[in-house]
Amino acid sequence: MKEVSFEQAFHRLEEILERMNASDVTLEESLKLFEEANSLLITCQKRLQDAEKRIEMLVRNRQGELAVDEKGQPIVTPLPKDQP
Repeated sequence: MKEVSFEQAFHRLEEILERMNASDVTLEESLKLFEEANSLLITCQKRLQDAEKRIEMLVRNRQGELAVDEKGQPIVTPLPKDQP
């Protein structure tokens, strides 16, 4: 599966849920949808954990002053880039 953003994965999960709730879904299609949903859930969980770690670091560094490196530049931790 290609790399997707949190928003794309969440949207696809909503689509899968709607499809699985339809009365005309075969067992085989349900299994394929379940496998895709499981992969998307893992993606969403990882993205949320990454965001949580960044927030924790920002809060930990908050003491009324900006955390800076030895050159006086702000210390930042970029989120992983989501690929479309």
